[in-house]
Amino acid sequence: MLAGRVKRLALAGLLLWPVLGRAEEPAWAQVETLLWLVQAVPPEPLAQAPAQGQGTSGVPAASGAAAVGVGQVTHLSGTLMAKRADGTVKVLAVKSDVIEGDTLATQDGTYARLKFNDGAEVVLRPTSQLKVDAYQFAEAEPKRDNVVLSLLRGGLRKVTGLIGRRNRDNVRLAAPTATIGIRGTHLGMLFCHNDCGMIRMPGGVPPQNGLHLDVAAGAVTLTNQAGTQLVNAGQFAFAPLDPKLPPVLVPTGQGIQVTIPPAIARNDATGRTLGANRNDDGCAIE
Repeated sequence: MLAGRVKRLALAGLLLWPVLGRAEEPAWAQVETLLWLVQAVPPEPLAQAPAQGQGTSGVPAASGAAAVGVGQVTHLSGTLMAKRADGTVKVLAVKSDVIEGDTLATQDGTYARLKFNDGAEVVLRPTSQLKVDAYQFAEAEPKRDNVVLSLLRGGLRKVTGLIGRRNRDNVRLAAPTATIGIRGTHLGMLFCHNDCGMIRMPGGVPPQNGLHLDVAAGAVTLTNQAGTQLVNAGQFAFAPLDPKLPPVLVPTGQGIQVTIPPAIARNDATGRTLGANRNDDGCAIE
């Protein structure tokens, strides 16, 4: 058993070596990734009871019940991991299910595109973490709609699905410094907390710590405890780390726009292209 654990740690170390070499990544993120990789390595073949599934309500499902997917991975350019609500860790691939309660993490160089059951789509940037706090959708029962997504780290682009079009008050995006209410929209988010040093603004300086927002279509409200800012299509906004400072609009040319590589943005067949309504007046980052 000890030899098996040592073997798993050695394999995890080899997988993680490029990550640990990145000076700009905070120590807590490196340690967390190491722990996830160690858990993700298949254990020695011992007789163990299977973990309980996780139902769409966010509570453990009945014994023997399979977890129900609320979305699926459609495009992937690297390593995407999911930490489930029961503590298990999965390495996801194209066509893998996303489960309510998942915390999704992209590794360095990885872009991941997700499509949810109501047609909403999300693209995660490299070294990003997104938690699917809640995703309730029943096409024939709009009153049950409920979406809560939390960007814990990094950045994303999101296009609203059917829930956002018919029941927008039941869709909420969260970040550590603010929350976003949507009005049927297409937006980008980037959260910086001493980890955006590789991104350069005009003048060569890195972005401020806090939540950066760009809106390509529709409108959103950006809210923290100090106030609420309406952000319309073509506008940029920022919520500081200090919750006592209200969100503000950012002048054109100084805002940050999250962009997507063509291979991730385009569908293989005829269909919507994520990012087609992008505004090029901001500081675009990939």
